[in-house]
Amino acid sequence: MNASDYMAHDAVGLAALIAARKVSAAEVVQAAFDRLEAVNPKINAVTLKLGEAALDQIKTGAPAGPLGGVPFLLKDLGAQLAGTTTTAGSHLLGNAPAQADSALVTNFKNGGLVIIGKTNTPEFGLEPVTEPERFGPSRNPWNLERTPGGSSGGSAAAVAAGITPAAHASDGGGSIRIPASASGLFGLKPTRGRVSFAPADEGWGGFSIHHAVTWSVRDSAVLLDLICAPQPGDPYWLDAPARPFAAEVGRNPGRLRIAVSTAALAAPAIDPECAAAVRETAKLCESLGHHVEEANLPGDYAAVGQAAGTVVAASVAAMLDAEGARRGRPVAEDEIDDVTWATWQRGKGISGSAYVQAVQAAHAFGRVAAAFFERYDLLLMSTLGSPAIPIGHLRAGGPRDYAERLFAFMPNTQAFNVTGQPAMSVPLATSVGGLPIGLQFVARGGEEALLFRLAGQLEEARPWAGRRPPV
Repeated sequence: MNASDYMAHDAVGLAALIAARKVSAAEVVQAAFDRLEAVNPKINAVTLKLGEAALDQIKTGAPAGPLGGVPFLLKDLGAQLAGTTTTAGSHLLGNAPAQADSALVTNFKNGGLVIIGKTNTPEFGLEPVTEPERFGPSRNPWNLERTPGGSSGGSAAAVAAGITPAAHASDGGGSIRIPASASGLFGLKPTRGRVSFAPADEGWGGFSIHHAVTWSVRDSAVLLDLICAPQPGDPYWLDAPARPFAAEVGRNPGRLRIAVSTAALAAPAIDPECAAAVRETAKLCESLGHHVEEANLPGDYAAVGQAAGTVVAASVAAMLDAEGARRGRPVAEDEIDDVTWATWQRGKGISGSAYVQAVQAAHAFGRVAAAFFERYDLLLMSTLGSPAIPIGHLRAGGPRDYAERLFAFMPNTQAFNVTGQPAMSVPLATSVGGLPIGLQFVARGGEEALLFRLAGQLEEARPWAGRRPPV
């Protein structure tokens, strides 16, 4: 199987070829490793190769499951794979191999996926770019001087460059949708509680959630079907969907009420090209029979951002304090990236009362958003404030300008981690400079099925699978 044949298929398509014995799992996995060797030196997406383990998974043929024999990558954060280390992009971690798979990885394996490696991430997933000191920056296959986004930037770069058709990703402030937008992929953040963190605790007070970045909508749906089973002891969970998410792709979504906004929730404005993409997508939705009207999501976004920052900083402080206690000495400044250090220092000063008030503010905003979505089925916005930014841009202005540059790039994603609603980035537009622009659709809690129905309709109306980056 050559590279062009391999990259012509999504995960579902590759699984069908393997099941029909038109190609073997070994040939498909070898094609993935060949592509990895060809492009990874340029994009720095994969930080750990698992050739021996991958071959062991297919030594007797394709594993059982709907994606049997399909190569897959794990983000090096929040997913434990037995016998391998998880570094979270940090020099601080990664010395002790995991003793067992996390529930997420078990479900991926039960679906037949062959895990061939782990992907780059900013330290502890704290940035919307992927530039950790430990591994260096991942690069965008559409333009090697630009970021593929973060924190699932390694996964997005790998999928965009054709190493695997899909890869694990997670999203605590936009980390599925941001790299999906920057890298020209489909990325859906599920509802809070849809995917278990077992055996770990919730991520960032429930803001974070696991799923994937993919080329096709149907791959995303099949993957979510694999991993959406709750585990004993989960602090919250959702019942299984009425029918498989894969069955929703291709179903008529009906006539939807879509609110459209060109606003930036956490910044003064979005880039004019992004605003134009929102308006063009609104016209597309209207042409598909949906009711579209301009409306802005209400709320005190400064307070929401402050609350989210408090929860994240306190969570980072708890994690680093626990690591210091485990090893018997505090974490030193030279052991972690400067952004992590600054976040830790903030977190150490947060009182229990301040943390509870932040959680209360997050829940209050969730109620405001829920009232808005009583009037609308979906909200359409630009995923990002601009197309992919240059590598190094966030830190180029120093600590004083960091927050301003950060939220200029990612003004519209974190709010829906706070509310816990499902949201997707769909690769429907391209900048004048040839960079992808993702459009974000947000639904009510628990309504991933609706997002998949609309995404399938949009994919059919404006297909993107044929658009591949030049790397």
